[in-house]
Amino acid sequence: MKEKKKIILGVSCGDINGIGLEIIIKTFLNNDLLASCIPILYAPKIAINHYKKIYSTFSNFNYNVIKNANNASSSKFNIIDVSHDSIKITPGASSEMGARIALESLRLVTEDLKCQRIDMLLTLPLNKDNINKVKHDFIGHTEYFSKSFDNADNLMLLCNENLRIATVTNHVSISRVASKFNRTLVEKKIQILLETLLKDFLISRPRIAVLGLNPHAGDNGLIGEEEKNIITPVVHNFFMKGHLVYGPYSADGFFGAGQYRNFDAILGMYHDQSLIPFKLMSFGKGVNYTAGMSVIRVSPDHGVGYDISGQNIASSSSVLSDIALGVKIYHNRSAYLDKG
Repeated sequence: MKEKKKIILGVSCGDINGIGLEIIIKTFLNNDLLASCIPILYAPKIAINHYKKIYSTFSNFNYNVIKNANNASSSKFNIIDVSHDSIKITPGASSEMGARIALESLRLVTEDLKCQRIDMLLTLPLNKDNINKVKHDFIGHTEYFSKSFDNADNLMLLCNENLRIATVTNHVSISRVASKFNRTLVEKKIQILLETLLKDFLISRPRIAVLGLNPHAGDNGLIGEEEKNIITPVVHNFFMKGHLVYGPYSADGFFGAGQYRNFDAILGMYHDQSLIPFKLMSFGKGVNYTAGMSVIRVSPDHGVGYDISGQNIASSSSVLSDIALGVKIYHNRSAYLDKG
């Protein structure tokens, strides 16, 4: 059997005043993870030292400072020092400095991902409102990576052990969701979902459930016509081509009756329709995976956690799930190509 390669894992630091850095340190206090990946964190060294100083349990955390990803040690936790004129660590506080460091870390790690100096990327949480004051066109990580990779089509896919659920629209206000909704968009998202289940999860005949946009999936046009005019025809076309795509389902009854257990993945229509049931079932243990792109990017299912930052109570469960899934997807893609 071919020996599995150790994955080079790039990590953007997110907001240094949030819980991201303490979580990544906590995650790699266990050296066992170094058997499957070579971590490189893009963060100010001074910030890591700050958290080591305030938490006695972090005193044994050791790292290797490198200039670039090519110099990473395969047996140590590596850091590329992200410099800034003045760094003040204030856990729980939003600051312009924190936003600028988060953006610089993201820029550097994305460049290394593009140049294939790293194999996958884990993005630690940042404050989008904070970032937007520095970079006005920033909406979120998913949109940032799409733009960075030539506006590549992608899909926000939330994963845990029992559920995979995606969204047709991402960070779009409710008032604008219906106006962005059309057959082409729904077709594109279903196609990406089919392909990622096949290539990234190695599911040869995936079963997909598609949710409706309106309450009760439109009640045959009584509440809305998007199901009748857009979703149903698209689902029918995929089914007639031999794909196991079903719907549209009324979202409340679908989850209430536990129908999600019968499918390999679910496609919701908008952000909260997908993320509310997902977070209810797996908050703190789930993975946000950007599917459909040539690169692998994962992120925890929680935010910056200002309210608990600096208290050493944040859980590393979601980040551990991120790393495990990202490594699995990398090897699955290789296996799919080898089989090809």
